[in-house]
Amino acid sequence: MAKIYRCPKCDCRFDPPLNGESACPDCGIWFHKWQEEGEPSTVELVSTISDPLDVKGDPIYYGGHLLVLLLIAIWGVRLASYDYRTGEINSSFMHSILLPIHEAGHVFMIPFGEFLTILGGSLFQVALPLGIAATFLFRQRDEFGAAVCLWWAGASFVDLSPYIWDSINPQLLLIGGGTGEDGPHDWIYLLERLGMLHRAHGLGMVVHHFGVVVMLAGVALCGRWAWLRKRWILKGAQ
Repeated sequence: MAKIYRCPKCDCRFDPPLNGESACPDCGIWFHKWQEEGEPSTVELVSTISDPLDVKGDPIYYGGHLLVLLLIAIWGVRLASYDYRTGEINSSFMHSILLPIHEAGHVFMIPFGEFLTILGGSLFQVALPLGIAATFLFRQRDEFGAAVCLWWAGASFVDLSPYIWDSINPQLLLIGGGTGEDGPHDWIYLLERLGMLHRAHGLGMVVHHFGVVVMLAGVALCGRWAWLRKRWILKGAQ
């Protein structure tokens, strides 16, 4: 049975491919009935719409993905090695990326009250990569892009862990200068409101380790993508 990797009408990509007698989940056309004036037939489409993300026979495109995989694997090891008890990650490039996202989260949540405004920074720096991952996966059918964003979400958890750990005995330097002793930072406020301030060290450790596991999952899924697509490169080289 014919396999469809890309919708001929809306250009939505499918991975795994759909069969030729199914409908596009995005625009609803039936592939075996689709043939507007000037459009190729389904048989012709199957021959031109081959591998998902056009990887087949394109080693440069595939190699670029491998470089991204290598980058996040090495970067992930570096992020995981930072001591969450001292906030080493705060001097990293990843923290510089996440900080404006964190601050934007506070602004977006202002209409929803004080608690959610303060929680919004931490929430947004994790929710944003997860939301983009969902778009890659369900809209673009791009498993690799979704896996990279999953890794990003894990890095966000790792970045938050020192902030949580610091709540009991504040030492981290905040944006406005000073430490949490000069004025409660986000997680002092949040844990106090939840009656969990005494558990800050345990929660910080758990969040750090969870973030490392999520980063590993992202790298593993990228590796799976690369392994499964390897056969397309080999076919294209023949």
